[in-house]
Amino acid sequence: MQTTNIIEIASCVFKYPQSQRIILDINPFHVRSGGHLFLHGKSGSGKTTFLNILCGITEPLKSDIKILETDFSNLSPSQKDRFRADNYGTIFQQFNLLPYLSVKENIALACGFSKQKAYHVSDMEEEIERLMIALDLTSTLLNKQAMHLSVGEQQRVAVARALIGAPKIIIADEPTSALDSDAKESFMKLLFTQIEAQDSTLLFVSHDKGLSSYFQADYDFSQFNRALS
Repeated sequence: MQTTNIIEIASCVFKYPQSQRIILDINPFHVRSGGHLFLHGKSGSGKTTFLNILCGITEPLKSDIKILETDFSNLSPSQKDRFRADNYGTIFQQFNLLPYLSVKENIALACGFSKQKAYHVSDMEEEIERLMIALDLTSTLLNKQAMHLSVGEQQRVAVARALIGAPKIIIADEPTSALDSDAKESFMKLLFTQIEAQDSTLLFVSHDKGLSSYFQADYDFSQFNRALS
């Protein structure tokens, strides 16, 4: 079976309004369906801005981007929001859990914003429990408010929220920055086990080059972004 490109970037240029300085000028590249891509680079190199453009959160100066064979660059802001809700699972550096919601409510939230994701979940309670077991979270945490979780627990809940509904693309922005080496290794193994089980494509950004051994392909973002040369 022929593998297709899930992300294709012909060009992507970004600068802040009222500034003449180009922050991003991305070399053309593509990501294969089911691929695991690692982008590493120093803080301030534009990695998060690049992810935000791919998610439709930040508007580039100009771009030619196709995602899932959709002309992503020409979608309206509201169309990009819908596209992201339906097709992406995102793991943020600060996890972005809603502190007063329970673990169960935080995980289910992704399906609340997407009928497409909800369609893939026949039994919400059962799927949440499956993900929690797979990510080494005890069922006693289900009704616990997110603000009372440890950092490691928050991280794994954030991963469960990103995975539920089997999104085609997982975006991870520095998700291991708050973890020690043992917790980091455990997290990466759990993440890859679940991503491979549902055949999601992973785009993972970090300043930690030591994580590159987990990936099929890795790029130094300082070379990847022509604006830094």
